[in-house]
Amino acid sequence: MQIDLAGRTAVVSGSSQGIGLAIATGLAGAGARVVLTGRSEARLRRAEERLRDTVPAAEVSAVAGDLTLAEGAEQLCEAVPQTDILVNSLGIFGPTPALDIDDGLWREYFETNVLSAVRLIRAYLPGMTERGWGRIQNIASDSAVVIPTEMIHYGMSKTALLAVSRGFAKAAAGSGVTVNSVIAGPARTEGIEDFVYSLVDRDLPWERAQREFMREYRPQSLLGRLIEPAEIANLVVYLSSPQASATTGAAVRVDGGYVDAILP
Repeated sequence: MQIDLAGRTAVVSGSSQGIGLAIATGLAGAGARVVLTGRSEARLRRAEERLRDTVPAAEVSAVAGDLTLAEGAEQLCEAVPQTDILVNSLGIFGPTPALDIDDGLWREYFETNVLSAVRLIRAYLPGMTERGWGRIQNIASDSAVVIPTEMIHYGMSKTALLAVSRGFAKAAAGSGVTVNSVIAGPARTEGIEDFVYSLVDRDLPWERAQREFMREYRPQSLLGRLIEPAEIANLVVYLSSPQASATTGAAVRVDGGYVDAILP
């Protein structure tokens, strides 16, 4: 399948590293002009360099700001008034016992993982519908449908993203704009090693530790391994393409096939 996104602009939140950077790289490889976002100017500069190392001809720029705040979203929208593709990949995760999740932590996860996406959708969706074309994707998680006992606050936020995606897809019905969520499984990113070792024996070699994590904490996975960020990016690039014009309001999975998950 030949995917050509030349002439399209893509804004990817939380793209200074990890899954977000992999998605931005994939979109750039398909020809899109990519806008990286993150809080750290230094990390964004390094991300730009890494992206250009992979896609030398990439058209890439960066906007620094805190998208968990309304001011940060406004700053981004002033710098990039319109976009054809919006990928909300900004998110935080971490294990906390259920009864230790206080009000502040509940709010932090909702504001970071959900409200940051809602703000950008509200900002960019009207222009997309007016132009008759657009792609919005919210990066959810297998934790949205198989709530992990060690981080139900994270699962809650990702379940909320499924509802957000479905609802805005209905708002955009018939406009030529698609809105979807991508259910991603545990991926091999910069933060995953610390997360895995917070749950399994730190003396285990990494390859054995991740297998133990999947066996103990993600036993429903049919892959039985961590997913590469590029594998998530591949699905996002497809959903951003003209070829995905009939896919909207969907929760599309790249999670290893969680066998007991029930999707809306």
